[in-house]
Amino acid sequence: MHADVVLLTGSPGSGKTTTARSLAAGYPLAAHLHTDDFWHVIVSGGVAPYLPEADAQNQTVMAAIQQTAWTYAAGGFTTVVDGIIGPWMLSHFRRRGADEEPVRPRLHYIVLRPSREEAVRRAQARTAPDALVDEAIVTAMWDQFADLGPLEPHVIDTTAQRPHETLAAVQQAVAGGRFLLTDP
Repeated sequence: MHADVVLLTGSPGSGKTTTARSLAAGYPLAAHLHTDDFWHVIVSGGVAPYLPEADAQNQTVMAAIQQTAWTYAAGGFTTVVDGIIGPWMLSHFRRRGADEEPVRPRLHYIVLRPSREEAVRRAQARTAPDALVDEAIVTAMWDQFADLGPLEPHVIDTTAQRPHETLAAVQQAVAGGRFLLTDP
């Protein structure tokens, strides 16, 4: 039995984690993979993932996230992956190696994108000790999602939405298959 994998992404302050937790909780069998947790398991030699010199590390971490998501999905779990997964990382989820199962889960790619100003406001309002609140970093990451080219239809504008409204929009998108990815 295979289930859906939902990649819920966007810049810091877009509402990913709040939405992902609630989305996963709405399924009878679901897993929520918070990608930050995968970076936090690096205890020595880690590089901040937003720095250019972190690319090799980020590729490794993304491969681990993909394998974990596929494993849960193969067990019948709807798997919500919450993190900064730009188009530049989708190859990890679109390709299938010889050792992977012959049937893959349905893959949804949903980008939450508030206005740049709203993303900064939300990010800076967070109080967690490790929260990313630096305006320059938040805006640089927002800029990476500003023009997604052919993936622009995968965006939900969350600028004026409250958390329950964003959740409803994402639930509708997943149920309707609006943001399914197909192989390139």
